[in-house]
Amino acid sequence: MSLTIAIPKGRLGTQAIEIFKRAGLGECIDEKSRKLVFEDKKRNLKFILLKNSDVITYVENGVADIGISGKDMVMESGGDVFELYKMNIGKCKMSVAGIKGKKIFKDDTILKVATKFPETAKKYFRGRGQRIKTIKLNGSIELAPILGLSDVIVDLVETGNTLKANGLEVFEDMYQISAMIISNKISYKFKRKEIKEIIELIRREEENGKDN
Repeated sequence: MSLTIAIPKGRLGTQAIEIFKRAGLGECIDEKSRKLVFEDKKRNLKFILLKNSDVITYVENGVADIGISGKDMVMESGGDVFELYKMNIGKCKMSVAGIKGKKIFKDDTILKVATKFPETAKKYFRGRGQRIKTIKLNGSIELAPILGLSDVIVDLVETGNTLKANGLEVFEDMYQISAMIISNKISYKFKRKEIKEIIELIRREEENGKDN
């Protein structure tokens, strides 16, 4: 039975492909090629390279059986998929940050939050009883509080160096983020054995990587 695997382009995808190849999967994938679909006929696998934000859509709609996506994208999309395995790549935190020394929470005004993740931010602040107005941005999130567009930002933080360079600091960490292997729900019902075999190969390879 064949499986179609969705992999995001970019750094996360490159890391995932390296793990797949070490596990003996996806030798057919050539990231330097302009092709977007690669077939591993020996293992009856098809790999499709997609924009990160599209992986969940392809998996949810059954075009791909499983896929690699960041936990941040899974939370933000609210996609109806199974989260099967947390990988050891793409690790960072989703955090609330703002101008150093100016932490603003729980006052009588509505907190202005600039972020790429408005749905996740709404859910988080709703849980702590803070009213907010979200401002959707797609890049240079750090500029928003500096230029007065927002009070705080919600963004992914890996080292925090970009925040520090712009006079910002983390006020609090919201969620731990890593890459996830997700599955289409119908695919998991009918291809569970094949999917579990792939995940076990990946898990074993990641464990071996830790030991080396």
